[in-house]
Amino acid sequence: MLLGTLLIRGAGFVYPFLAYHLASRGVEAAWASIVLALFGAGWLTGQIACGALADRIGRRATLVGAMTGAALIFSILAHAHGLTALAVSAFLAGTVYDAPRPIVSALIMDSVPDEPTRTKIAAWRHFAVNLGAACTGAVGGLLSEQLGTAPLFWANAIACALFALAARQLLPACSASSQGAGSGSFQDAVSDLRLMLLWLVSVCALIPIAALYSVLPVLMVQDHLAVSAYGWSQVAGAIAVLVFSPLLNPWLARRAAGNVPMVGLLALSAVILGAGMGSAGLTSHPVGYAAAVVSAVPGEIIAFVAAANIVNLIAPAHARGLYAGIWGTTLAVAVIGAPLMADWALSTGGHPGVALALTACGLVGAAACLPLGVLVRRPPATAAPPAPMTSALKAG
Repeated sequence: MLLGTLLIRGAGFVYPFLAYHLASRGVEAAWASIVLALFGAGWLTGQIACGALADRIGRRATLVGAMTGAALIFSILAHAHGLTALAVSAFLAGTVYDAPRPIVSALIMDSVPDEPTRTKIAAWRHFAVNLGAACTGAVGGLLSEQLGTAPLFWANAIACALFALAARQLLPACSASSQGAGSGSFQDAVSDLRLMLLWLVSVCALIPIAALYSVLPVLMVQDHLAVSAYGWSQVAGAIAVLVFSPLLNPWLARRAAGNVPMVGLLALSAVILGAGMGSAGLTSHPVGYAAAVVSAVPGEIIAFVAAANIVNLIAPAHARGLYAGIWGTTLAVAVIGAPLMADWALSTGGHPGVALALTACGLVGAAACLPLGVLVRRPPATAAPPAPMTSALKAG
């Protein structure tokens, strides 16, 4: 699963190059924004749907189906013409682009009983995602100028087809959780206050991460910096991930061995991300922007690992995929919310306004960790698993 994650992220050209693909099809900027928003809406929908299906019909069936569908949809998107065809195929592509995230999360929870090992896997999984994304940007930027975007989308489709084949051959057929009665319902999941607080904290922490791709370029353009300066900031961030991940991953695994969920670390990561990316609003030099990206990297690593740890602890066995899927929507929401927040901050306070908004976002996420920490505190080993908030309220 980790190798599959690396494969589809290394060839994950559809999202980062979708805007260029639309431009090559003659789509005007205003309509392109709508199509990109539809992709984001599909991403959000797909996280919930794939997580729920993983609980209902099984991990392998959902993963194979989603990746097979992705191979077909990405191929259609590569050759689609006309606004309607591009809009529909972009929405469908969004539903399957990040589909493995909740499914693989549920597989990790099913297959690995101890939390320290789960944390190690989550940390190296995030490393694989970042390494793959760095390859996507470097290779895609080079090839798109020579070949266009359609071959890149075909490469993404082929990678998904290979992942589907590997999942079909290597995963057990009965890979849905057999514990609990049936599968979890969406209503029960969103009634779990722990999950909703985790969702809020994660959105606040991930908006600064999404700002790296949507807000940072805007700030750098307004400072009259060359596109190459943005590229170097991405390179600096990728190098920081390669350096910090091997250093932080063992430490995070040791923290997972205790009896306290990683809520404090999640709060810390939100502050680091908000302050780190917020500092980009206080500079106008390429080195300052690169430093902002690098300073946020430890927060990014900690945030994904800590959030995965909390999902592992609060998800009922029969709803692991659904809980992972609902949490997975936070990245899609952050991708949509970051540019909207930046547009408002720029219009009201300029670059310092962006710095303040991103920093405040991280602080709000950290503050929301206070009630979250109370609710997810792990009970004694002999106690029953924590009940959803709705059941607890009825019992009270």
